[in-house]
Amino acid sequence: MIDIAFSKLAIIGVAALVFIGPEKLPKVARMAGTLFGRAQRYINDVKSEVSREMELDELRKMHQEVQSAASDVERSITQGVSHAESSLNSAWDDVASADMELNPLMEPPTYDETAAKSKTFRKKKLAHTSAIPSWYKRQSGQKSRVISGAARMAKHTPAHARKSSPFFH
Repeated sequence: MIDIAFSKLAIIGVAALVFIGPEKLPKVARMAGTLFGRAQRYINDVKSEVSREMELDELRKMHQEVQSAASDVERSITQGVSHAESSLNSAWDDVASADMELNPLMEPPTYDETAAKSKTFRKKKLAHTSAIPSWYKRQSGQKSRVISGAARMAKHTPAHARKSSPFFH
């Protein structure tokens, strides 16, 4: 940068006064100030534009790096998934071939077989969980079925009271 001291500015001012004259000196000084201001703004604009371009280049580089890292991660994940899928498929095929070797005529159970199994399961579960027979519960007045609180309220609420509920109009 140019080093201008106060003494140099004083010499320039005296020379301008001599050469330009006292009448035109204020106009020339105003014009020189405006030109100097414009030059400073132009230089600042150029500096800011250059810094923006540098930042954009850095951002583009970072964007490319992030994209390459993301594609590497995606590639490794897809490779892992495909490897796991192939190993799972091979294990499944091994199990299926072993099942076919043990019983080649094995068929899935029909609907009737499944229904019969579920019915017997329910009977067995009821026999294990209930120590008191249901006929005795009915005879002695014990509850054989459990109903919810809302169902009990509906059962014991008079019919005219149910129609005039404050919640359902």
